[in-house]
Amino acid sequence: MGEPVIDSQFEPFHSGRRYEASRAVRLGDADAAGTLRVDAVARYLQDVATDDWDDTGIDSSDIWVVRRTAVRLRVGARWPRYQERVTLRTWCSGAGGAWAERRTDLCVDDHVLVEGVALWVPTDPSGRPVRLRAPFHDVYGESIHGRKVSGRVSDATVAPDASTRPWQIRHADLDVVGHVNNAAIWQAVSEVVPAGVAWVQVTHYGAIERHDDLRAVVGERALWLVVDGAVRVAARFAAPL
Repeated sequence: MGEPVIDSQFEPFHSGRRYEASRAVRLGDADAAGTLRVDAVARYLQDVATDDWDDTGIDSSDIWVVRRTAVRLRVGARWPRYQERVTLRTWCSGAGGAWAERRTDLCVDDHVLVEGVALWVPTDPSGRPVRLRAPFHDVYGESIHGRKVSGRVSDATVAPDASTRPWQIRHADLDVVGHVNNAAIWQAVSEVVPAGVAWVQVTHYGAIERHDDLRAVVGERALWLVVDGAVRVAARFAAPL
């Protein structure tokens, strides 16, 4: 099972708008060995994307939901550790008619250690997808540099020899939209992804609701979150380094 194929191939920043923030790796972000967990990375990516969007000053009621996220350790790098200060540098790296791609680098001491790329979809307050509006292109057009990305995701096929177990949905997992939040879903992923993994990709096929009978299906370097036989989330990851 090879590294995930992402449209951008983790292309570097060229020009246009780039947003930067920093945060320390806290106790709730690190595992028992002091290594930054993948679910904490997902939360960092989500938060800095929200902060960038808010900082643009665009007046919009749109709610952005993530469709796919891939995170990888840069070759020769290491994962950030407890109490280190991580700088997050994020920018829009491409767009389609009703979705946009966001790149984020996680840096320590100005060295890029971890790279992330996510496909985000804007929705109206009722949860229906909407097209990208003119103010979005006014702000992010230069960083996109005319680059089109696909909004398609690969089919989810559960391995026949995978093992299944119930997964409890907690009230704290829900967000303001009423769904299990992306960061909470990555907590389930962190249960099967080994520490220090080279890369991991998570794809969302549907929302997970509070009263869903959720099952975690675990295969070789893969996880599927399933409700009534339908895959809502799929994750795959590299073998341990």
